[in-house]
Amino acid sequence: MEQESVLALFDRYADLVYRVALSYLRSPQEAEDTVQTVFLKLLEGGVTIYPGRERAFLTKVTINHCKNILAAAKKHETVPLEETVLLSQPEDRDLLRAVMELPEKYRIVVGLHYFAGYSFREIGAFLHIGASAVSMRLHRAKGILKKQLGRD
Repeated sequence: MEQESVLALFDRYADLVYRVALSYLRSPQEAEDTVQTVFLKLLEGGVTIYPGRERAFLTKVTINHCKNILAAAKKHETVPLEETVLLSQPEDRDLLRAVMELPEKYRIVVGLHYFAGYSFREIGAFLHIGASAVSMRLHRAKGILKKQLGRD
């Protein structure tokens, strides 16, 4: 891809790639590295992205890269959420902490749906599961969060 095209995609989708990577990796530094890696892959390779599919393509590349990182390293050094995310309300910090402590299969769908704005169908396509499975995982994640936080 041409440098100008990649820069335009970076300006538009870097935040999305970061949020998806953060929901998988739970490390801001690794999420930032993932953003760089994803866009460098676009610059280096002869990748063709179909118009209108940029968001889905970048999300899928990000998910695959994160899975490779998680498979390669068993231990991750994490930074406390209070240091990485500045939220104005204590409830927001508690909610984010609870979301990050969810099991991976629930945390990923919560992140993709609520933080990245993907539909159940889109998440299902990324994760190779049905939209009903995505819905069920979100429902179960909400139940876990409700128990942990004691509120809706």
